[in-house]
Amino acid sequence: MKKIFLVAATLLSMSAMAQIKMPQPSPTQKITQEFGLGSIELMYSRPSLKGRVPFKEKGDFVPTGEMWRTGANSATKIRFTDQVMVGGKLLDSGMYVIYTIPGKDYWEIIFNKGLTNSGLDGYKTSEDVHRFNVKPAKNASSVETFTFQFVDVKAESCELHLLWAKTAVAIPMSVNVKDRIRAQVEKALSASPVNPASYSSAANFYYEWDKDLDKALSNASKAVEANPKAFWLYLQQARIQKDMGDKVSAKASAQKCVELATEAKNNDYVRMANDLIKGL
Repeated sequence: MKKIFLVAATLLSMSAMAQIKMPQPSPTQKITQEFGLGSIELMYSRPSLKGRVPFKEKGDFVPTGEMWRTGANSATKIRFTDQVMVGGKLLDSGMYVIYTIPGKDYWEIIFNKGLTNSGLDGYKTSEDVHRFNVKPAKNASSVETFTFQFVDVKAESCELHLLWAKTAVAIPMSVNVKDRIRAQVEKALSASPVNPASYSSAANFYYEWDKDLDKALSNASKAVEANPKAFWLYLQQARIQKDMGDKVSAKASAQKCVELATEAKNNDYVRMANDLIKGL
């Protein structure tokens, strides 16, 4: 009976230990960035320095000249929902593993298809999709926890930054969506009948992307005609007219925006329209 009691006590003790949850030393992070007409998703684990110094020649902690899984635990993974130009090469949509080889003068960035790899285990050169070099930079202050972040995100370009200790590495990314948007705009405008909402989108494309002010104004005017109470459309029209040098028409459109936005109690558009008028 005593033996049975001891066994039971041991099992209960082991069960209690199994239920204790501790913070992960290198917590996993997943970040998603909308980009172009799709998105980029990054999954990686974040080790901390804890007094150690990485990226040293012949060092014992992430030394230079040796392949790194670019994080802790398993290999870092990145997924594109659309084609993205990375380091000068167009990569198809899908998921990749990011390996790096740190160096003093440059880092080698490797995109690989070994999705089932456990860290470096299972890595095959034959599964490399793209290799390219980037120059590292220095952080003003030391970053304790390994960090990836998307910065300088624009319509067709962004950078994926790797930050740790005093080192910063930027991976350039870009997309070409202008031609695809143009095709959508032209298709929408050739429909019979045209959806009135398409005129505003077309005006925005020709104004912001194509820099074709004549087409932008033509579509902005059609948008106003289709929805004469839409104060925001008058502001769009006023901005285009201003850039075309037609201050008289720009002022008239902005004043109409103020009138309608005041009726709609939208102070933001009242302010923006008045600011435009002041800038004429």
